[in-house]
Amino acid sequence: MKVRVKPTDADLAQLDAYHAQVRGHLDRLAMLATRVENEQLDAETRAEACAIEAFFSGSMQDHHRMEEGTVLQALLDSGNAERVTAARTLQQDHGWIEQNWIEIGPQLRAIAQGNHWIDPSEFMHGAEVFLELCYAHTALEEPLIPAHHPAPKDAVASAQAAGTAP
Repeated sequence: MKVRVKPTDADLAQLDAYHAQVRGHLDRLAMLATRVENEQLDAETRAEACAIEAFFSGSMQDHHRMEEGTVLQALLDSGNAERVTAARTLQQDHGWIEQNWIEIGPQLRAIAQGNHWIDPSEFMHGAEVFLELCYAHTALEEPLIPAHHPAPKDAVASAQAAGTAP
């Protein structure tokens, strides 16, 4: 028997805050990739690579597991064909993101450790693919987070009925 966990308001607030962190780390990765491409492998670059790698290897993995068990499951259980399709796409995205991370994660660890075996153009390509996947995933995901949770929709509908909605 599968236990279904309905996300709470606290879960939703945590996801929203987490997505802001993800965007920040993605932006940092984009800047780091440019530094690596320009072969600026100094102490600052190594420290930045260490921080980015730690975030995506740890926190991102935990986030995906939590999201799969709460938000995406709620979307799958919604009975709304559009939401179910979006949830399945988001699940597939998680797989693609994880697969791409398997390729660039070791390169980031090497940069963080000061190893110079990294091919800058290969790392740049891998980072670009990872960034594109993550930005597209986030763009699809963010509008759906409140969609599975009826309170925001009910509030909008009530405001529209009362004539107070913008």
